[in-house]
Amino acid sequence: MNVALLLVTIAVAFIVTVLISPIIIPFLRRLKFGQSIREEGPKSHMKKSGTPTMGGVMIMISIVVSTWIMHAIGNIHFSLETWLLLFVLIGYGLLGFLDDYIKVAMKRNLGLTSKQKMIGQIIIAIVFYALLRFNDFGTYIQIPGTSIQWDLGWGYFFLILVMLVGASNAVNLTDGLDGLLAGTAAIAFGAFAVVAYYDVQQTQITVFSLAVVGALLGFLVFNAHPAKVFMGDTGSLGLGGAIAAVAILTKMEILLIVIGGVFVIETLSVMIQVISFKTTGKRVFKMSPLHHHYELSGWSEWRVVTTFWAVGLLFAVIGVYMKVGL
Repeated sequence: MNVALLLVTIAVAFIVTVLISPIIIPFLRRLKFGQSIREEGPKSHMKKSGTPTMGGVMIMISIVVSTWIMHAIGNIHFSLETWLLLFVLIGYGLLGFLDDYIKVAMKRNLGLTSKQKMIGQIIIAIVFYALLRFNDFGTYIQIPGTSIQWDLGWGYFFLILVMLVGASNAVNLTDGLDGLLAGTAAIAFGAFAVVAYYDVQQTQITVFSLAVVGALLGFLVFNAHPAKVFMGDTGSLGLGGAIAAVAILTKMEILLIVIGGVFVIETLSVMIQVISFKTTGKRVFKMSPLHHHYELSGWSEWRVVTTFWAVGLLFAVIGVYMKVGL
């Protein structure tokens, strides 16, 4: 599959998202699936209350449809990797959908309890690992930029568990400003697509990753500030699980920390804030995750978002260089 046809994947996913958005967004509005804003959040966000959420449904549909279309156009067979990626995307997406539905339809602002959500995330990760091992997937990790491989044996199971659960939660934490997650995730998936094509040479994973990029760019048309729709946990949990799955299937487990650097920093800011407050009673940041800290420091929402996009792009370039050396 040549580069030009691969780029068509982005266009197809973009178009699919843009075409279905005018159908889904009014539908979500009619169902009164509006976003509830946390009282402890930035006061400037209160005006966003009622904006349709669960827009992640648009992203999920676009990724699945465009992946299928490009496999048909490029005469590519659906490999185990493709099915596994779709399984994780849809599995975590459905978990997020349930969480969103409880929030907006049943008026429980916190959605699923943390325990319920964690159990769901772990079950999906266990099934994913079982399918990998059933198909003799290697339990080693490779040090980027070297030929060094380290076989973790059973330890690889715990690595997958941490990656899938950790990434889905980290990406979820990043979804706090208009366009923030859509942009940073598009950049990260784009970086994995480059590596999957040029270094790992896994066309199916490249197509899937580019379908995600196109779907997110299409979603940005409606999610950029001021947002007309939010993706909700439906989108953020699905995307988080999917990016971890891409890293695992391309044997770039370590590079996920680099390419997903923004998600790592956002998560660390929450951990630092919680630990500091519980041990000293003082907060390191004005509010966590980190993007809220900059908001409360006087930055405009758009400035925070574009800065985080730039940082995400820098991490993506570093990650690609470490693996491909372009």
